[in-house]
Amino acid sequence: MSIDEQLSDRMTDNIPEFSVGDISTAIKRVLEGNFSRIKVRGEITELKQYPSGHIYFSLKDENGKLTAIIWRFKAAKLTIKLENGIEVIATGKISSYGERSSYQLIVDQIDYAGEGALLARIEKLRKRLEAEGLFDQEKKRPFPLLPKVIGVITSSKGAVLHDIRTTIQRRFPRDILVWPVAVQGEGASEQIVRAIIGFNTLSVNGKIPRPDILIVARGGGSLEDLMAFNDEAVVRAAAESKIPLISAVGHETDTTLIDFASDRRAPTPTAAAEMAVPSQVDLAARIMQLVTRLNKALIQIIQSYQLRLNKAITRLPDVPTLLAQNRMRLDDRSYRLDLALPALVLKRRHQLSFIQAVDQYLLGLIDRFKRQLAFNEKQYAISWLHYMRQLENNLPLFSISNVRNLLRERQLKLESVTARLEALSPKAVLARGYVLVQNKKGQAVTEARGLRAGSDLILTFYDGQKDVRVLKRQENRQESFDL
Repeated sequence: MSIDEQLSDRMTDNIPEFSVGDISTAIKRVLEGNFSRIKVRGEITELKQYPSGHIYFSLKDENGKLTAIIWRFKAAKLTIKLENGIEVIATGKISSYGERSSYQLIVDQIDYAGEGALLARIEKLRKRLEAEGLFDQEKKRPFPLLPKVIGVITSSKGAVLHDIRTTIQRRFPRDILVWPVAVQGEGASEQIVRAIIGFNTLSVNGKIPRPDILIVARGGGSLEDLMAFNDEAVVRAAAESKIPLISAVGHETDTTLIDFASDRRAPTPTAAAEMAVPSQVDLAARIMQLVTRLNKALIQIIQSYQLRLNKAITRLPDVPTLLAQNRMRLDDRSYRLDLALPALVLKRRHQLSFIQAVDQYLLGLIDRFKRQLAFNEKQYAISWLHYMRQLENNLPLFSISNVRNLLRERQLKLESVTARLEALSPKAVLARGYVLVQNKKGQAVTEARGLRAGSDLILTFYDGQKDVRVLKRQENRQESFDL
C-alpha cells in the first residue's frame, strides 16, 4: 500500500456520520433560524381549503414555486379573500417537513401585492357585478325632499360622524340614527352588511324609527384601508337596500364599489349630509321666490282677463241707446198702428158694402130656392104619396132593399142641396167676422158719408143683432158708435 492510499483511508475515517432525523432537524433549524420572519411575493396557485380549516396553496413566480400553509386559527382572521391567480405578499416563516424532505412557508398574514393587484381584483369584481345589472340606473331609488330620520353607518370615533351631525344641524335639523361599525380591518365588511340590513328591517312605526335615508361614510385612507367597501357582500347589501343610500367613502378622488351600488355618491361625508337634507335658508328663499313668481303670474293673469273684459265691453252695444232706439221704434209702430186700424176698418167696410149687394142678391136667390124647395117638397110629398099608393098596390114587385136604396139616394140628394144653400147663406160671411149694417128701415148702409151724428143703425152679427147710434163724425171719416 502506498503512502497516498494510507492517507486517503485515514481522511475517510474522519467524515462525520448523521442519521436522517439529524439531517432533517439540522435543516429545519437552519431554515427557521435564517428565515424566521420573511415576506414572500408571488401568485397564488393550487389553492385548497380542507374541512379542518387549514388552507394549502403555492406561491409562484417565473423562477420557482413555494408551498405555503395557513393554519386554521390564522385563516379565520384573514382580511382578504384568497383566489387562484391573484398576486399577494405572504408574511410568515420557512419551515421544513422532514417526513417528505420538503420545506414550506407557514403564513400568519397575507395581503394583496400592491395597488395594482388590488385594483385588478376590484375591476374584475366590478365588471362581474355590472354584468348582473347590480349598478343599473333603473334601480336607483328616489330621495325624499325632507327626510324625518337619517341613518348613518360609520365609525363612532373620528371626525366623520361629527361633520355629518354639524352639517345636518346647520342646514335643516333632523333626527340622526347612528349604527357604529368598524370601517377597516378584520370584520369590517360583515359589520357594514349587518348595519345596512338592520336598518332595512326596522319597522316604520316601531319604537326605533326606520330611517328615510342611509349614509355609509368613512374618512380617507389608502386603498387597503378602503377594501371593506369593495367587498362583494357590502356592495350587494347596498344595492338591495330598500332605503335610499348615499355612499361617502374616502376623499373626492377615492372610488369604491359601494359608490356604484349606492343611489348617490358623495365626495365627502359633509357633502353626503348636504345631499340628505336641503338648506333651510335656501328652501325659505326658494319659497319666497316661488311666491313672488306666483303673485306676478296671478297679476298677469288678472291683467290679461281685465284686458279681455275691457275689449269685450267696448264691443258690447250701448244699452241705454238701444233702449232709446227701441222705445222710439215702439212709439213709431204704435202711431202707425193707430193709423192702420181705422184704415183697415174702412177697407173692410168697403168690402162689406160690396158683399151686401151680393148678399141682397143671394137673399133673393135663397128666398126663391126656399119657395122652390117648398113647392118641390109639396110636389115630392104628393109624388111620394102617389108612389106609396102605387107601392101598396104593387108591393110584391118591390123588395125592401130596393126601398132602402131609394130612400138613401133621396136623402143624399137632399143633403147636397142643403149644403149648397148653406154655402150661399149670408151667415157664412158673417161667421168670418163681417157685420151687416142696416138703417131703421132695414136698408143696407154701405157708405159712411151718408151717416150723421145721432143716426140709429142695426148691426147684424153672426149670432144676433145690436142697435147702435152714431155719436160723431171724425175728420178721417171714421165714425164712433155707442152700442
